[in-house]
Amino acid sequence: MVRHRLKDVAERAGVSVKTVSNVVNGYVHVRPDTRARVEEAIAELNYRPNLSARNLRKGRTGVIAFAVPELDIPYFAELARHVVTAAAELGWTVLIDQTGGGHEQERVAASGITEHLIDGLIFSPLALTAEDLTGLAGTPMVLLGERVDHGPADHVGIDNVGAARAITAHLAGLGRRRIAAIGSQRTPEGVSARLRLAGYTAALADAGLAYDDRLVAPATAWHRADGAAAMRGLLTSGVRPDAVFCFNDTLALGALRALHEAGLRVPEDVAVAGFDDIEDGRFSVPTLSTIAPDKERIARLAVELLAGRIDGDRAAPPRELSAPWTLTPRESTQGP
Repeated sequence: MVRHRLKDVAERAGVSVKTVSNVVNGYVHVRPDTRARVEEAIAELNYRPNLSARNLRKGRTGVIAFAVPELDIPYFAELARHVVTAAAELGWTVLIDQTGGGHEQERVAASGITEHLIDGLIFSPLALTAEDLTGLAGTPMVLLGERVDHGPADHVGIDNVGAARAITAHLAGLGRRRIAAIGSQRTPEGVSARLRLAGYTAALADAGLAYDDRLVAPATAWHRADGAAAMRGLLTSGVRPDAVFCFNDTLALGALRALHEAGLRVPEDVAVAGFDDIEDGRFSVPTLSTIAPDKERIARLAVELLAGRIDGDRAAPPRELSAPWTLTPRESTQGP
């Protein structure tokens, strides 16, 4: 297959190479009839711009990084897919980096991983603080998650308190009166857990239900095994719950397993709700009620913000954007 050059397009359209370059790069000061001829020639020759050459001229690599704590958490894997899709529309390649939530690995990611390797970073930190990131400023960056907001970089998040309040209110609205929570954390990294606990607590107060510390189960990590262990602990706590809000879907899947092993029916005996709307929850038995953050919107907002920093004003004040979420009831709270 012949790979056509800019010169070939110019000859076909009867214009200069500079004019073709202007059209390819989206410059507005090109006459409409000239632009039409160039675009027709591009289509006829199936011309594809050399992105590597273009990036080289601009001092770019065409590569961004997406750094997350754990790829084992399905939410991050699903979010990565949306980031890759949005980045590809800009001709970018995405390097996926798993930090493990460790301070040193996160510092490496925030510093740009390796000099001249990436043009920018979409980053969900756990260990680093706003102060840490301020000292590492340099690589264009967009932050996700709740560990750092109103920090030194643009940030995309969701209303964790409002979402947790809504899912807990859903359980209370079904007549459940002993609503447990799984996933609380007291560590500095557990910001999302504290926000979701705040929403849970507010919903209990809204429903006239007393907060009972025995119904709040901690989880150091938010994996299936942690959810199962926490659920088993709640069942032997002396105040067996009739509903449980798990702070993510993987905890909820573990809780479902523990309830099944205990011979309890979901939702008849215990209703279960999660958070994140991962694909596994749509195929569990029963299907999992959850909060569905708009992961595609989160990814697109992050990529758009990053593009603005890479191509535009890097000194502008950081922006705080919030993506929508929806309450998604399924069989685990409402039955088939």
